[in-house]
Amino acid sequence: MAKKLRVGILFGGRSGEHEVSLLSAASILQAIDRDKFDVTPIGITKEGRWLAAADARGLLQGDRSAVARRLRAGDPEATPGARLLQEGMPTLFAPEPRSSTSLVQNQGPGSQPLDVVFPVLHGTFGEDGTIQGLFELAGIAYVGSGVLGSAAGMDKDAMKRLFAEAGLPIVKHVTLLRAGWEKSPRQCVARIESALRYPLFVKPANLGSSVGISKAHGRKELAPALSLAARYDRKLIVEEGVGGKKGRARELEVAVLGNDSPQASVVGEIVPGKEFYDYEAKYLSEGSVPIIPAKLSKSESRKIREMAVAAFRACDLAGLARVDFLMEPSGRRRIFLNEVNTLPGFTRISMYPKLWEATGLSYRDLITRLIELALERHAEKSRTVYSRE
Repeated sequence: MAKKLRVGILFGGRSGEHEVSLLSAASILQAIDRDKFDVTPIGITKEGRWLAAADARGLLQGDRSAVARRLRAGDPEATPGARLLQEGMPTLFAPEPRSSTSLVQNQGPGSQPLDVVFPVLHGTFGEDGTIQGLFELAGIAYVGSGVLGSAAGMDKDAMKRLFAEAGLPIVKHVTLLRAGWEKSPRQCVARIESALRYPLFVKPANLGSSVGISKAHGRKELAPALSLAARYDRKLIVEEGVGGKKGRARELEVAVLGNDSPQASVVGEIVPGKEFYDYEAKYLSEGSVPIIPAKLSKSESRKIREMAVAAFRACDLAGLARVDFLMEPSGRRRIFLNEVNTLPGFTRISMYPKLWEATGLSYRDLITRLIELALERHAEKSRTVYSRE
């Protein structure tokens, strides 16, 4: 019988998406193939404290039960009582100055290090390259993009620069610094209005799940939108709305899977229950409807899937990403690349797994494939020489 791989599922974290992370982790723990993998849950509290064993289980089960009652994406029926940790299994800790620099600590007789970590840390400190840097320093295989890809996938300003360099179509936008907005608000408004037409979308450059995003229909709404975004990041992105004042852009999504030879899923569409797909529309309110596959022509679908793979490569991503697009609702039906999400929501009813399920890859097999890709990428990187001797 083949030896089981030891997989750490890392969840929670110091992020506005902490609760969503708990739901994703619970779904993975319920679905992962136990014949192939021994699984260790590892939690991080909102304050940044690392937990294992009973404490991690408590974070996952206790907090998740309350979250599932609030968040529409909870899918509680698919994530009941996931089988968790048993004594003697390995755990993961942040390094401390007076302890070993290894992140993997043996707990009890017969325990062994983790073979791979599956981080399900959405948003800040989990999707932005910080935790990936920790894994790189420790020499641990992990699911998803590396430091550069993760950072680029989080920073909407850097991301757009990479898209533009790759010749991919993006919406007209302006980047501001929080310090500039606070020092010269009138000058910033004048700069925005000279470059863009209302309605405008105002976003923090570094944040996920549409937190801090507002739609400004006119000047009266622009200043409050900029101030809100400035609470969440030092860089602000202002984008011209696709479709103008009379139409609402179609929101299309593609799931990409792979390392050096990535593949794209079928195209899906989200019809928001609100005016646009913000955090409330994603997780709190009813009415947002996923359509898989999206109603597109064959040429439109092919073009979007090709652009998704190109965006994945432009940001040097690995493992997985959900790539989001905006399409004009009428007229020329132009397609614009919106953003990549390097650790998208991962419950059974999240769009990334659902897109792959519609493409022919089950949720359990998707989890297995991502772990295989993590090990493949780790093996490839181990070929690199870092010294002359």
